[in-house]
Amino acid sequence: MDSLVTPAVAIRAMTRDDLDAVVAIDAAAGGRPRRAYFVRRLEIALRHPDEHVQLSGIVDQTLVGYILARRTMGEFGRPMAALRLEAVGVATEWQHHGVAKALMDALIHYAQRHGLEELRTAADWRNHSMLHWLDAVGFTLAPNQVIGCAVVSGFAQARSDALDLP
Repeated sequence: MDSLVTPAVAIRAMTRDDLDAVVAIDAAAGGRPRRAYFVRRLEIALRHPDEHVQLSGIVDQTLVGYILARRTMGEFGRPMAALRLEAVGVATEWQHHGVAKALMDALIHYAQRHGLEELRTAADWRNHSMLHWLDAVGFTLAPNQVIGCAVVSGFAQARSDALDLP
């Protein structure tokens, strides 16, 4: 593909027929297939279409990207309805050709048409390329932070001094 030519990306609702391509794109990016996750997401979205937005980016009748989001209400005590971006992926050979931007534009257009005021997501702080993309499409750091802690054997013993509350 000539990198100076960016063909038009058609955006449409994801279908069951898109599953294999979505799993392959995700596996290429993440290093392992997560088929069960995407099957579960697709089945839930098909049962509750008013709560999910799952879009496919198509070039020349081939799926080259996807974006998955779900509607939320009241997360973190926020009163407004919003969308939570849960997954986005673009085939390696189509990255940097406007596919992710077209998908994000379609998601934002959906949110505006449905009176959703906010789009939220989470990302691994070490995934610099994802954070760069989120910054480029207009995300900012939220005032609340999600803090994680692995629970492993010996956790309490190794940190017993920190567990004593004043």
